[in-house]
Order: sequence, then structure tokens, then C-alpha cells
Amino acid sequence: MISVTGLVDALGPGLLRLVAPGRDAQVHDVVLAEPGEAAGQPGEIVLGAGVTDPAAAVALLERADAAGASGVVFKSPLAGAAEVAAAARRLGPALVELQRDASWTHVIWLVRGAVDRAHAPLPGPSGPQDDLFALADTAAEIADAPVTLEDARSRVLAYSGRQDSTDPARVSTIVGRRVPPQVIAHLRASGVFRKLARSSDPVLVPAGPDGMLPRLVIPVRAGGEWLGSIWVVARTAISPDRVGRLADLASVLALHLLRLRAEAGVARRVTADQVRAALQDGSEPVPTPPPWRVVALGNRAETEDVRRRLDLWDAITRRYGWHRPLLTDLAGTIFAVLAEPGRDTAESGTMPWLRHVLTRARAHDRTLYAAAGGPARSPADLPRSRAEASELAALVESGGLAPGTVLLEDAWDAVIVERARKAVGTDPPGGPLPALRAHDERHGTSYLPTLAAWLDHYGDPKGTAQALAVHPNTLRHRLRRMAEVTPLDLSTPQQRLALRLQLAALEARPYESARPH
Repeated sequence: MISVTGLVDALGPGLLRLVAPGRDAQVHDVVLAEPGEAAGQPGEIVLGAGVTDPAAAVALLERADAAGASGVVFKSPLAGAAEVAAAARRLGPALVELQRDASWTHVIWLVRGAVDRAHAPLPGPSGPQDDLFALADTAAEIADAPVTLEDARSRVLAYSGRQDSTDPARVSTIVGRRVPPQVIAHLRASGVFRKLARSSDPVLVPAGPDGMLPRLVIPVRAGGEWLGSIWVVARTAISPDRVGRLADLASVLALHLLRLRAEAGVARRVTADQVRAALQDGSEPVPTPPPWRVVALGNRAETEDVRRRLDLWDAITRRYGWHRPLLTDLAGTIFAVLAEPGRDTAESGTMPWLRHVLTRARAHDRTLYAAAGGPARSPADLPRSRAEASELAALVESGGLAPGTVLLEDAWDAVIVERARKAVGTDPPGGPLPALRAHDERHGTSYLPTLAAWLDHYGDPKGTAQALAVHPNTLRHRLRRMAEVTPLDLSTPQQRLALRLQLAALEARPYESARPH
């Protein structure tokens, strides 16, 4: 199932906008409002196709609320009218706005496709992707030239079967599934992407590097949003009639791209919900065989909301070959469930693979990190691995560990000390620390840092003095004066450990052990 919010997110702002979430109920179908009949039922979204004024819109919302419908859709600007939005906020159904130029028939088709994908999120052998290749062939027939269909990020979605009149740039684009960098540079210098993003007019691209032939580019847009483009190898000029027919085909392609995006968004949301449940209590299966590792993914400079961070990590992992990433957000943190291979392999979705990905990504952003909990050999172990990953991530965020790839096995001591530090608290129950802290506060001395360094280098006066940047005689003098302030018994390992944990709890940040990263 998918909620109203999830459905709107999946179809995107080029088509729908959530005005009021209502009870954010689940959706299993979409229906047209019929005069004199109940306005939907639980699990249905009602389309107000014939509603044109605010009073009728409020009445339909009230009927939908009485019927228990999940939501109501009106076109813009009716959905944004003040009285309509106010009614939606006090009623149960969600209020959704449809772009003014969108077709109700297309909405039904897209919503039902997204709902079907939510029930069966795994891609099948056919569907919109196959339709795209058929559309590419149709465009090639119209233009009498080779065609590729690309999204707004210059990724190849489909291409026509005919290969005559082509050039090396098209071959590289098809083989590499994206436009080559030198061609991208040529297109950017020619202002092509700027024109595509701002206008629906066809763009003629001049010949480019490496024998690239001219191109005719037809933008594909929906609700003002640029979704992709039709690229035609224009060895000879394309007649205005053919250009017009290609522009008509672009509107059909826009629906397919919206459906693909919706299905991808639904599949991702379903996966995220499954992974979230598995990490919370081990109640959901993970679609890869054990053992696993739960990894917290973050950025020490992160300021964006959790959804944007989830989008960022989804894009990073997919870019490096993990086509169905097991990602989710939980308690404000992004988590991934990775396979734990029996050998050192760089297969996507494994820890060795993530190390490689993070190394590449950190070349552009040194604050990125991945904190991995211990191996989970059964679903019941996943919440424990997630908790360990969260502890490591907190240490990275606080500065206790350096950003990068951090495994529990490499930082177990820092986790134990941090757990003990939290258990001890910042109010020492006894011992010499209260008196030494009071003396430091009154007289500006440095007895607490001196004691911490002495415990860290116990039995090594020279090392302690170097850590404090003082002369060894100064250290000895401080230790004598400290013993005059309060009895200082360091004769037993237990007392030394207790004192060091109390000091760690009093410090501004957790105890940081020197370790290679």
C-alpha cells in the first residue's frame, strides 16, 4: 500500500501538490466523483473533475469525509482557494491540487500505475520501460533519423532500433547509457541545457567534437517541469511538419516519464518502509541473504532535512551501481543494510563496495562518513547492528571519531568508553574530582586536564609532560599540589579506571583515542 503523501511525492510536483494531508490514509484506487452517489470509500482518492467553484468543492470534501475516502483532487487554482483549504484542514480526506493543464484521464492512469507498483514493487519483464523503446522507434520513423530518449540528467532511457546515419557520439551514449563528458561540455557551452530547462521550443544543436552530427532536441515537459528530451540525429534538416509531430509525441512521452518516476518512487518508498521495520524490531525480511551490516550514512555538515539526505545517498549509491539500494530513514538518520560478503569483493551493496564509493565521494566532500555496526546474522540482529551504527555515527558527529568509513571492530573501544561516559554522567558521585574541579574554577588551575593526561600516560612522566606541553618538573609540582587539595589515591587499576571515566564524562566532548582512519 501507499499513503496519499507517498503517492503525491511519487508523481512529483509537475503533476500534483499536497495542500492538506488530512489523515494521510492509504490509497488503493482512484475514482471520479459522481453526483448523487457516495464520494468514494476508504482507500480511494476522489477526483473532482466536474467541480469548478469553492462551495461545490467544500461540499465534495464533506461528502468524501462522510464516506471515509482517503483524499480529494481538484485542479489549480480551485484546490488552493482559502475556503477549500480551510475545509480540508478540519476534515479527514487529504486535499491534493492537480496542475491546471493536466488531463484527468492521465491522472487516473498514473495513479493506478503507482498503486499497482506499490502492491508489487519489483520490476516485471515489461512495462513503461519497454514502451519507451517503442516511442523511440516511433520518433525515429517520424524524423526519419536515429533517436535517443534521455532524462533531465542526460541519462539514456531508450533508443531507436535504426543505426544508420549515426555518429560516434550516439554510439558512445548508447553503450555508456549516458552522454559522454566531452559532448556534455559542448552542449553546455552551446547553451543547450539552459534552453531545455526554460522553454518548450525545439533546440537545434550544431555539430560537435569527435564527428558529432547536428542534433534536433525536443524538450519533454509536464506542468512546467523539464523531465527529459528527444534527441534526433539531424544529418539533414527536419521539416516543420515532422518537428510538430515530434512535439506531439513529447507530450505522450511526458506521461511515460511521469509513470516511470512514480513507480521508481513507490518502489523506493516500499523498500524504505520494509527496511525501517526490519531495523526497528526485525519484523520485516531484508531482500538479500544474511549476514548483513547496518550502516549509518551521514555528513558532518548536514543541514538539509532527512528526505533530501535520503535522496542524496540514493543518488550516490545508484550512481555506483547499487540499482536497488536498501536505504531508509529512522529517527533522523539515514541507514543502509549492506551484505557482508564471505570474501573481499567489490560487488555493489557490500562493505568493500561502500569503502570504494565513499573514497570516491569524499574526494568532493570530506565530511561524508559511513558508520557500520557489527554483523547481523539473522533479522533479530538487525536492531542491534543499527544501534551500534548510531553510536558510531554520534561519535563521528561529535568529533570523537574522524569521518570516513568506520567499522565497529575498529572503534569498539570508543563505543565502550562512550557508553560508560553516558552512564557515569556529569555529576561525580564521589572521589577527588569535585574538589579538583572546584579548585580549577576558583584559581584558574589545570588540575583536571593534568590528572587526565597522567592517567592516559600512567607511569610515564615524560609522556604526560609532553602531552600537557609542560616541563616534567612542572608536572611533578602539579601532582604534589593536587595531593594537597584532596587525597589522590591512584594505587589500584579500578580507581584509575573510575577516575578516567569520570573525567571523560566531564569533558566537553567524548574521550578521543588516537587511532588510524
